[in-house]
Amino acid sequence: MLKLQSDVCAEEPADTLCRTGVKVLVVVEGINDIEFLRRISRILHANDDSLPDLEELETQGELVFLPVGGSELEKWIHRLGPLKIPEFHLYDRDTSPLTEEHQGAVDAINRRPGCIAALTGQRHLENYIHPEALRRVRGLHVSYGPEDDVAELVARRTYDLLGGTHPWQTIPSRKRRQMKHRAKRWLNTEVVDAITPALLAEQDPAGDVRSWLEAIQWLIDDRD
Repeated sequence: MLKLQSDVCAEEPADTLCRTGVKVLVVVEGINDIEFLRRISRILHANDDSLPDLEELETQGELVFLPVGGSELEKWIHRLGPLKIPEFHLYDRDTSPLTEEHQGAVDAINRRPGCIAALTGQRHLENYIHPEALRRVRGLHVSYGPEDDVAELVARRTYDLLGGTHPWQTIPSRKRRQMKHRAKRWLNTEVVDAITPALLAEQDPAGDVRSWLEAIQWLIDDRD
């Protein structure tokens, strides 16, 4: 279980967000991460109401998502502190040297009162998507493990099935990035919607996703 250092907002908050009922800030790298967390939390909440439905909390004004981009995360270590609102940060583990950079930011954030930060145990959030959900939604059979770049594998497979005439590596890098971006978008929306708690448990044996949601709920409960 991710640990919280101490409470925040114990003093009179100076910021409007705290006064208007925001109980937690969820800081991630991008919009696709937000889509993943919104959807997977709704699925798990329906099966276990001790876990939060992040989209519902967002709608109620109790949670705010902040996509901060995947570079220079150290800029966000202290930037939100003046708001005096509990913070949960989730960053991709990715690959070296990004892993070490992201871990340094996570360690620094976890030393701040009222903050919890974590790296994904697998490379990206897409790695937590069970291949069976991908097969059910898109009819694609793609095998991958915790260290693979799932969005690229899926984009490449989609390209091949659509009759791509050039080898993947010869396609201009900009075009490959565009295809990968499109794949990430639907992987984190329609394919996540097809994940069941049982499929997630199989794909996430360490229980990473559950631990993130438990940490967010802990921050909210500690604020009440």
